[in-house]
Amino acid sequence: MNYNGNKAKNIKIAYIGGGSRGWAWGLMSDLAACSDISGEVYLYDIDFQAAYSNEVIGNMFNECENAKSSWSYHAVKNIGEALNGANFVILSILPGTFDEMESDVHSPEKYGIYQPVGDTTGPGGIIRAMRTVPMYEYFAENIKKFCPFAWVINYTNPMTLCVKTLYRVFPEIKAFGCCHEVFGTQKVLSQALDSILNIKGIDHKAIKVNPVGVNHFTWITEAKYKNIDLFPVYEKFAEKYSETGYTENLDNNWMNNVFECSQKVKLDLFKRYGYIAAAGDRHLAEFCEGKWYLESPKKIRQWGFALTPVSWRKGDLKNRLEKSKRYISGEEKVSIRETGEEGVNQIRAILGLEDLVTNVNIPNIGQIPNLPLGAVVETNAVFTDDSVKPVMAGDIPKEIYPLIARICGEQQMLDEAIAKRDIEMIFNVFVNDPLVTCSLHEARELFSQMVLNTKDYLSDYDLSSLGV
Repeated sequence: MNYNGNKAKNIKIAYIGGGSRGWAWGLMSDLAACSDISGEVYLYDIDFQAAYSNEVIGNMFNECENAKSSWSYHAVKNIGEALNGANFVILSILPGTFDEMESDVHSPEKYGIYQPVGDTTGPGGIIRAMRTVPMYEYFAENIKKFCPFAWVINYTNPMTLCVKTLYRVFPEIKAFGCCHEVFGTQKVLSQALDSILNIKGIDHKAIKVNPVGVNHFTWITEAKYKNIDLFPVYEKFAEKYSETGYTENLDNNWMNNVFECSQKVKLDLFKRYGYIAAAGDRHLAEFCEGKWYLESPKKIRQWGFALTPVSWRKGDLKNRLEKSKRYISGEEKVSIRETGEEGVNQIRAILGLEDLVTNVNIPNIGQIPNLPLGAVVETNAVFTDDSVKPVMAGDIPKEIYPLIARICGEQQMLDEAIAKRDIEMIFNVFVNDPLVTCSLHEARELFSQMVLNTKDYLSDYDLSSLGV
């Protein structure tokens, strides 16, 4: 890598999970739209053909009329070749297949446990973590071996456990986890300004917030637009829309969209606790007691959001595979459409091309004093030249501390249990999760069933106690 004036050239990015039909294309678009960085992207995936397809597609972005930089894409069969000498590493994988995720999400429904997402917490998130953590141990060991000074950006869920594993295996690693959920809440605050104060067209980046918590269960303790304290504004917004939900920015078919929500869970939590829950309703509901928002599919609909069946994800993947074929054949042209994600700007800031403050997931070194040191937490951080430093966010307020501390403790215990490959310890985490509302006997039955359903990806564990 070298610098020419205000530009950084010859950057090497290693993309682990580089066969992605989604996140990878978004990254390609964002990189091509950026005028002051250029270089090479090495794509590694256990599905080499998928990575090779993305090599072809990635290089097509250089031909777009509005491309502002040139990037050379290379699919490789060896993780060492991808990582060797990399300046940045992007981790974005699916741990297993959608068949495993189908078990994660839908097996608990037999016991009245519903999960809108199932990849971060709850029964699904815990079993997914069992598959993911050994993979991340492998990634950390190879990063240490081939590019120990690289910056590592994680997008995979469960976010907290992924980042925690990287630091556990390689304590000197320079890694952080990215999530766009806080951006969505900043947009809701922009909508509150419009609805309550008739201040229109505010970009979410103009809303300054102080997020605290753990990934997908992050809360905002301070929010301002210029000199306007947004908490009184949001309070009026909650009073206005808590019963009906805020749907003014959604089309008439929004209830058929598996990702849309009316913000009713977010507004209800504000009315309960006085702080702004900073994630989408689908995620927030999974961290609360199982009967609050997820008692039944009917009640979920009444709360203004939807379950996301894995059958939908499988159908969406089929569509993206077809789109990949159309790109490669030339039937459909790639186009540059910036995603709004912060990844490329984070890279630019680390390269010293700008300063940036945004939310990230990194180990707690005191930015949240009343959560355990070393726990992976989500707060703002300052990105500058070769540096990512967390902002002092302050204590979790007492009103929401029990909610967050319980989840943080569960994640800490799960990290230790998986590191030890201790099945009984993992079960103890499982049975204490807020979503596991069935009996102890049923919980053990469910846990065994879910583990056995995904056993092909659990070869590191001794499953003999489960009858394997």
